[in-house]
Amino acid sequence: MPAIDGDWLDITGVPDLGALNAPSQQPVDFAIWQAADGSWHIWECIRFTLVGGRTRLFYRWRADAPTGPWQAEGIAMTADPTVGETEGGLQAPFVVRADGGYRMFYGSWDSICTQASSDGIDFHRVLDATGQCAVFSEGAGTNTRDPMVLRIGDDWYAYDTGAVADPDGVHGRVYARISRDLETWSAPSVVSYGGIADSEGTSTECPFVVARPDGYYLFRTRYYGATPETDVYRSQDPLSFGIDDDRDWLGTLPVAAPEFFEYGGRPYIAALKLGTDGIRIAPLRWPGT
Repeated sequence: MPAIDGDWLDITGVPDLGALNAPSQQPVDFAIWQAADGSWHIWECIRFTLVGGRTRLFYRWRADAPTGPWQAEGIAMTADPTVGETEGGLQAPFVVRADGGYRMFYGSWDSICTQASSDGIDFHRVLDATGQCAVFSEGAGTNTRDPMVLRIGDDWYAYDTGAVADPDGVHGRVYARISRDLETWSAPSVVSYGGIADSEGTSTECPFVVARPDGYYLFRTRYYGATPETDVYRSQDPLSFGIDDDRDWLGTLPVAAPEFFEYGGRPYIAALKLGTDGIRIAPLRWPGT
């Protein structure tokens, strides 16, 4: 198991949304990355706001280093239904460096959309020939969300989650797709489902895959809040972490919605604070290091 290797540091809190403030608003899934000029950035989904619809929007912070101090920069983005986004339905941004620039993947409630940036600071939506943002979806009503993208060899692997209803209830799955150009994606395959982490609709949230010398690590969150749980799997195959079995399961970490990055030559984990009221970071130790 990877392990938390130091004290947690709280870096953000509940932002001031001005006219869109609501007493119950919560910062949830987020992206953290370093821009071309060396500055660090966070975009985070804030839910239960007064933005309307599904109540979600993106807020942004900036810092000179991930350890802070972090400066609140205001609302970064709200949904635009004219390009196919569900009103108030923005979810879980993720940023990757690609082709000399940056690409942001995010959920629009039932689809995954993208934005592009040359500097990692200013982003613009990438739309198709019909002016729509959807790149792929697990189907209507699945709440396709929580994308993350990993380069493996010459290919890009995109992971996301969705919840499928059947006669036995609503069940969450981790999906993966493959692309050479971040534009055209393969059909999805289910890479993780069920097992000890359960198969409820929220049991496969925030999938994040990290490539290590000893294999591929999948992190999937099943509980937020004061007692969070994220299940950890390790596999030699980035497209298989167990379908209703636990052969690749390592254990759980007491975190929710984790992101992973390096700073100063040291690995870090970022995750939600236990009060679902901001983000915290801590050093991380991988097995064998």
